[in-house]
Amino acid sequence: MARNTDPVLKQCRSLGIEPSVLGINKKSNRTFARQGKKVSEYGTQLKEKQKAKFIYGVLEKPFRNNFEKAKKIKTGTTGENMMILLERRLDNVVFRLGYGRTRTEARQIVDHKQILVNGKCVNIPSYLVKAGDKIEIRETKKGSQRYKDILEVTEGRSVPAWLTADHANLTGEVVELPRMDQIDVPVNATLIVELYSK
Repeated sequence: MARNTDPVLKQCRSLGIEPSVLGINKKSNRTFARQGKKVSEYGTQLKEKQKAKFIYGVLEKPFRNNFEKAKKIKTGTTGENMMILLERRLDNVVFRLGYGRTRTEARQIVDHKQILVNGKCVNIPSYLVKAGDKIEIRETKKGSQRYKDILEVTEGRSVPAWLTADHANLTGEVVELPRMDQIDVPVNATLIVELYSK
């Protein structure tokens, strides 16, 4: 799979993202500033798309597919619908529940068949959860040291209102589908829609 192997903090600096958005609590002391260079409208739109792709760990083709899906949804704006689709991804939900320190780790947990959705094993990170879905860590993995370590790190992280998490039993539930005002990702979806509409 094609992926950017640049250091994560370097990518955060270049895109102007706080590492905490990715679940990383490191801080970079270096500043990344381009002086005297005016960014074009296209450049601004492209940067927003790169931000969204980087935060959710999605490549261009699936990202584009999400945009096309969002266009077909009758209610809401395309930009909002696209962000909601990205937020509903199973790897993101595992991260939001606090069962992965980062979305990358959450994706690996899903890939390794450690997640059950409504009692069935799902190993597709891009699987879209629905309201009422119950998500849990596979029974055989619940007592592992890995999840104790993860919960230690994610303990202070707040779970979004559209999800409920039971950390004692390593389970969670999708109470409702997320709304745009519940998504705390620093991305301007309108600019991405403008970019794809050209």
